[in-house]
Amino acid sequence: MAHLRQPLRTARAIVSHRRTEGSDNALAVVLAAVAGAANAGGFFAVGQYTSHMSGYLSQLADDLAVLNLRLVIVCVLAIGAFATGAGFSTVLITWARQTRRQSQYALPLAVQGSFMVCFAWGGIFSSEAGRLFSLACLCFIMGMQNATITKISGARIRTTHVTGMVTDIGIELGRAAFGLARPGTRPGPDWRKFRILAELVGAFFTGGLVGAVGYGHLGFFFSLPLATVLLSLSLPALLRRRRKRPARLA
Repeated sequence: MAHLRQPLRTARAIVSHRRTEGSDNALAVVLAAVAGAANAGGFFAVGQYTSHMSGYLSQLADDLAVLNLRLVIVCVLAIGAFATGAGFSTVLITWARQTRRQSQYALPLAVQGSFMVCFAWGGIFSSEAGRLFSLACLCFIMGMQNATITKISGARIRTTHVTGMVTDIGIELGRAAFGLARPGTRPGPDWRKFRILAELVGAFFTGGLVGAVGYGHLGFFFSLPLATVLLSLSLPALLRRRRKRPARLA
């Protein structure tokens, strides 16, 4: 049992209510990789990427313009499920904080893992309704995940907003280029921020690559390994027994 203690401690530290910059970044990298893989799963399931809400909003406008009601419903479902997932994650974290539970960040991860298990069985639905269920399930997970890491990091990190991260990478590279042309210019590039952003984008890309291969070979059931990652992070903290406080003397 001793060899299991260190992984359990690591999992608890990553989702602990006591946050450090290191634990924030470690959790963000893991979630970005899972998001990239799940995004690939969405394309495999319904031919749509599930983290790209700006794309859905643009598509919604186009479909409304040409009165393509079927795709309008798909876009509204995706955006609504993403927003609902973000809202639900916020409710869970806020409730856990108010009740002084130390599992405030582990709880939404456990829910996301459970929904990923549900998505693994989305393939049993061959109908249009089944595909819409799969899409809504993944968008809900994406919304929950983005809200979770946003709440944890104080809005410093978002794991599915790759457009924003690539923009910030470009900003830091622009500052570096200007600094080479005019040495001593302030503000200079924030290389620590650049490294974190590069790690997140790399994790999202790597997760997408693994997800594309995994879903291509295993289908919907590749969601089970992703669910295992999320549940492995969350369950050690959720199942940990609270230490009993010594009784006060009268």
